Amino acid sequence: MITADFLIDDADVVATCAGPAPRRGSAQGDIAAVPRASIASREGRIVFVGPTHECRSAVSLTPQARVIEAEGRTVIPGFVDAHTHLVYAGDRRDELQRRLGGATYAEIAAAGGGIVKTVAATRDASDDALVAAARPRLAAMLAHGTTTAEVKSGYGLSLDAEIKMLRVVRRLAAEQPVSLAATFMGAHEYPVEYRERRGEYEDLVVGTMLPTVADEGLAEWCDVFCENGVFTPEASKRILLEGQALGLKPRIHADELALSGGSAVAADVGARSADHLIFVDEAHADRLAEANVIATLLPAAAFFLKLGRFAPARMLIERGVAVALATDLNPGGGFTPSMPFVMSLACFGMHMTLEEALVAATINGAASLDRQAEYGSLEVGKMFDAVIVEGPLSELVRVGAPVIGAVIKHGRIVA
Repeated sequence: MITADFLIDDADVVATCAGPAPRRGSAQGDIAAVPRASIASREGRIVFVGPTHECRSAVSLTPQARVIEAEGRTVIPGFVDAHTHLVYAGDRRDELQRRLGGATYAEIAAAGGGIVKTVAATRDASDDALVAAARPRLAAMLAHGTTTAEVKSGYGLSLDAEIKMLRVVRRLAAEQPVSLAATFMGAHEYPVEYRERRGEYEDLVVGTMLPTVADEGLAEWCDVFCENGVFTPEASKRILLEGQALGLKPRIHADELALSGGSAVAADVGARSADHLIFVDEAHADRLAEANVIATLLPAAAFFLKLGRFAPARMLIERGVAVALATDLNPGGGFTPSMPFVMSLACFGMHMTLEEALVAATINGAASLDRQAEYGSLEVGKMFDAVIVEGPLSELVRVGAPVIGAVIKHGRIVA
């Protein structure tokens, strides 16, 4: 007899997303759904997933076990938001108004806005202020079903400020329920004081920042903004390879504003994830597929930046690239904490099926962070991170509707 201390009983459907990860091609849409199902855990780990009638005979509950009756509901894995910039100070909502008035990303940046504006505010903020600002963002993500998230530095662009941001990420990871994966992104932009000395800033990133981050164990990943006007493919490759040599796994912002070489760098260095990819073409998609690079797509960023197009998700899936989804939560162009909203954009803007979007928001996101052994699917032995949807799976794409009934993290209700 299996003993459990937490049970979600008799759900209409449990979309387990169980199986090998990441999913690609036709498997991208396999959510491994079990109808009329129950799921049980003990001390935070799943001990049973399957038909309710089997659960009744196989599972014994502890005296203090928590039971949730889930008839009429759908249970899915907790969302994995694999690309965020949630630690920052300052406010750039004035840029949103300018963008709605017709200003472009480049025009706002040229006028002193964009990343460098957030850099100035973040450098001036204390650790406590950054933690206090990030907590409500994480709480909002959790309320929308996110139980695991990646968090980047990159609004410091100096050794001290980048280290401060990563220490804040470590502190946040210990203080609230969402599991966090830290990414060093000192190569997010060239700071104002290095605009005419770009090579010197690249040397600072490679020679000082990366070794310090690695020595202090502050990040698992290294990311670069490879784009026209920011880091060239050559500079990006140099930084990512140096990070790799120091034990920081590579991921990259690629081909967001143009086909600028980021996807080629991702394939060359064996990046775990290439993110954005709005302008990726078929030849580069083939290279990503061959190199087993996951495409982490950020349709909310394209939406809020008014770029007029989304990443070609359908083409990527058809060419064998595993697709993940993320919010790109940030102060300038990532104004949503909601993975369900991102799924809606993926379905209606990027031509993904609902099942493909769910896989992208769960097990493929987990795989892009090397978390697939613990998170992203509902399987025996994994941590019990789940979302209870009020109604059928299709409720998730009803933008603005209160469809999240409960969020479970490590076998307890957290939202």
